[in-house]
Amino acid sequence: MAVAGAGVFGRNHLRVLRELESAGAGMTLAAVAEPDPGRAAEAEDQYSIPVFTSLDRLLAAELRLDAAIVAVPTVHHRAVAAQLLEAGVDVLVEKPLAANLGEAEELIALADKHNRVLQVGHLERFNPAVLAIEPKLRRPMFFEAHRLSVFTPRSLDVDVVLDLMIHDLDIVLTFARSPVREVRAVGLPVVSPKVDIANVRVEFESGCVANFTASRVSTERVRKLRFFEPRRYVSIDYARRDLLVIEIDPTAAAGAGPAPGLSFAKPEVKPGEPLRLEIESFLDCVRTRCEPRVTARQGREALALALTIQAQMADHARRAGLQGFFKPSA
Repeated sequence: MAVAGAGVFGRNHLRVLRELESAGAGMTLAAVAEPDPGRAAEAEDQYSIPVFTSLDRLLAAELRLDAAIVAVPTVHHRAVAAQLLEAGVDVLVEKPLAANLGEAEELIALADKHNRVLQVGHLERFNPAVLAIEPKLRRPMFFEAHRLSVFTPRSLDVDVVLDLMIHDLDIVLTFARSPVREVRAVGLPVVSPKVDIANVRVEFESGCVANFTASRVSTERVRKLRFFEPRRYVSIDYARRDLLVIEIDPTAAAGAGPAPGLSFAKPEVKPGEPLRLEIESFLDCVRTRCEPRVTARQGREALALALTIQAQMADHARRAGLQGFFKPSA
């Protein structure tokens, strides 16, 4: 395997791949493609593997490359992933799948043409709390998602919707299992040229409603999803990998829990690092040719919703006369 991009998240992939290699997972970390001299030197020193300044040079080298992880900036996802797919390499590409729907469709078509695995790195799908609750879903009808981070200078090539909110968009699309009917959104840039904080309301054809809040200028780090089903409430804390389920239970007596008539349960959540689980799942797909847990088509749907939200935020800014808050490069 190889990794394209040795930035912040690329280094995480490199760490996990080396851990898997050392644990006898049947794979070899073979090379890195990284144009930045400092990052390249760091990767070469830490992992003692060839580091190439371009993907062209990596693919031209005499390596038997089966699979690769694409962890370059979003604007380069299409170019890098397409080159790997055309070279007959299976690809795990970080979220979002691409910068626009045209590029996403191109990658999907290339994967189909060359019979390659194309998995999208929607990491929260491998969060142990999500894995624990997904088989037990009934009919979610109302979601509240909060994803807040303190400001860092990484991922500023995209706004907060493509940077952070898209994780929750993918989870809710997976859980709701219904086409989107209506989107309302507001967003503002605060410390970068792009939207740094956003609030979104999505209504689905099924009648399900989801509210999303994402910020990369918060004073605290929050990763939570709450949803309601008939006679049940579920709370997921992504950061703690924790799960709480509250259900109507007429047999629950007073004093048996925080409130009579309600049962409180914390279902078993199997421990695991989401990134490692994601990569292990990808490796299994490479070996068995099975469909990824997060398919390219699902990645495309999450991107489509994110782009619709961006359009609605721009429309709201025009109607509210907020264009002056946006820098010219936005």
